[in-house]
Amino acid sequence: MSDSEEFDLGDIERRMSGAVSVLKEEFSGLRTGRAHPSLVEHIPVDAYESQMPLNQVANVSVPESRMLSVQVWDKAVVSGVEKAIRNSSLGLNPIVEGQLLRIPIPELTEERRQELTKVAAQYAEQARVAVRNVRRDGMDKLKHLEKDGNMGQDEQKAWADDLQELTDLTITEIDETLSTKEQEIMQV
Repeated sequence: MSDSEEFDLGDIERRMSGAVSVLKEEFSGLRTGRAHPSLVEHIPVDAYESQMPLNQVANVSVPESRMLSVQVWDKAVVSGVEKAIRNSSLGLNPIVEGQLLRIPIPELTEERRQELTKVAAQYAEQARVAVRNVRRDGMDKLKHLEKDGNMGQDEQKAWADDLQELTDLTITEIDETLSTKEQEIMQV
C-alpha cells in the first residue's frame, strides 16, 4: 500500500489550480471599459531576443480612468512594445511619445463586448485543455504504477475516480469563472 504514495493527488490538484489561476489572470486583462494595468501587463513583448511580459520591460500606470500610460525603460524596446499592444486581441492603439506610450481605452461597443466574450471563451477553453492534460498525465501515472505492480487494480480504480472528481470540480470552477466574466463584459 505504501508504494502508492508515488501517486500524488495533491500535486495534480496544485497543477489544476494553477490552470485556474492563469485563467483568472488572463480574465483580469480583458477590459470592461475602464483602464487597469492588468489589461496590458502580461502581453508578450519581443525584447532582448526573447518574449517577455510587458511589465518586465515597462511601467504601466493609469493617469485617467480611460487612459493607460506605459513607460518603457529601454528605447530599443519601444517599437516592440507598441507592436505587441497593437497585435494583442484587445483592440488598443497606443500613441508613442518617445519612451512613453499613451493608450486610450475606447468605449466598449456591443460588437466589441461580443468579441471580448469570445476571447474569454477561448481563454476558458485553454484552461480546460490544460486541466485535461494534467488529468491525462495523472491517469498515465496510475496505469504505469498498476502495470509495474506498485498498485493493485482496485486501488488504481479508486485513485482514478478521485482524479476524475477533481477534474470535474476544476472544470466546473472554470465554467463558473467564465460565466461571471461574460456577465461583467456584457454589462453596460
